[in-house]
Amino acid sequence: MIRIVSAPAVLAVAALLAIATGGVAAAAPAPRVSIASYAQLRTPLPYPYDETADATAALDRALARAKATNRRVLIDMGGNWCGDCRILAATMELPELKTFLARHFEIVIVDVGRMDRNLQIPARYGITERLEGVPALLVVDPRTGKQLVSRAQVAALANARTMAPQDLADWLASYTR
Repeated sequence: MIRIVSAPAVLAVAALLAIATGGVAAAAPAPRVSIASYAQLRTPLPYPYDETADATAALDRALARAKATNRRVLIDMGGNWCGDCRILAATMELPELKTFLARHFEIVIVDVGRMDRNLQIPARYGITERLEGVPALLVVDPRTGKQLVSRAQVAALANARTMAPQDLADWLASYTR
């Protein structure tokens, strides 16, 4: 049997589901990435981490902007010595991914050196032990201050070079709302 449901009823059910789930919406679909291999990235790869930046101030500014614009904060922690970090940065600079990320996130790039710099940033989100690898990504909901990436997934991109560029885009998209 097929039941016809009115648009207002569908909207009411959607509103109740949003309330019941804390307003969590499905992730946005990832854009189709224009490259199939990291060998197609522009070279030289970027050096994205500013070793002199005030990471705490940058994060605080990003949290304020994200709260005002209803975006999440993507914290990319790594070092310029790390090939996987540079691959991640170059992939995030692909035009289709850069536009997508700008729509959904405030991005903060944090230099953690060789796991000896700016460690107050992961500690702020309960990661007080040594980072398992870099790049290490955190996604923060600025309204609650809650870190959304599980501890087990923080270093999921530490072997970014072994992932397909589309897989990387899909991983990032999974943390949108």
